[in-house]
Amino acid sequence: MTIIHHNQATTCPRQLVLASSSPYRKSVLGRLHVPFDTFSPQVDETQLVNESATDLVQRLAELKARAAQTLYPQALVIGSDQVAVIGEMILTKPHNHDNAVKQLSAMSGKQVDFLTGLCLLNTETRKAQVDIVRFGVKFRVLTTDQIEHYLQHDKPYNCSGSFKSEGLGIALLERMIGSDPTAVIGLPLIRLVHMLEAEGVSVLNSHFK
Repeated sequence: MTIIHHNQATTCPRQLVLASSSPYRKSVLGRLHVPFDTFSPQVDETQLVNESATDLVQRLAELKARAAQTLYPQALVIGSDQVAVIGEMILTKPHNHDNAVKQLSAMSGKQVDFLTGLCLLNTETRKAQVDIVRFGVKFRVLTTDQIEHYLQHDKPYNCSGSFKSEGLGIALLERMIGSDPTAVIGLPLIRLVHMLEAEGVSVLNSHFK
């Protein structure tokens, strides 16, 4: 994993861009109370042959950020990608009800780790900071009726692991294991704030337009 830090505030772009079409990531980033634009990257998210979960989310996070560099030549672009894993088994977005039932049934009573790849790209210098944040959740033993009730309520078909902690999904859990609960939503704000500071930008003294 390569992490590149930049500390010169004089080269810091003043526009922040979220390279994601996810309403959940948009909502999470809004907690920092800084203005930002959104960009929907067109990236093939297919896992490569023999690609590990960590390599997958790291690669896709950077690809999504770099997809915006032509349109935003003087910006800080955030790219992020997430998968859920049970051991070595990767759980991506279910996209439909049947797949979501299968995923939640497999997660019942188990610890699931959510791996989030995070990239902050300075499009002016074309250099990126890239990291992976892991956050674990322990699921309760779930009945078929509980799974069906949850899916009918939250409809988390575009969420990795068929689960939204910011909704009714919190009732599926016994406990959370990790230092940054925003990571499970797909955008680890604690790590992102440190990345922004490495670019000379503090969200508590915003330099963004």
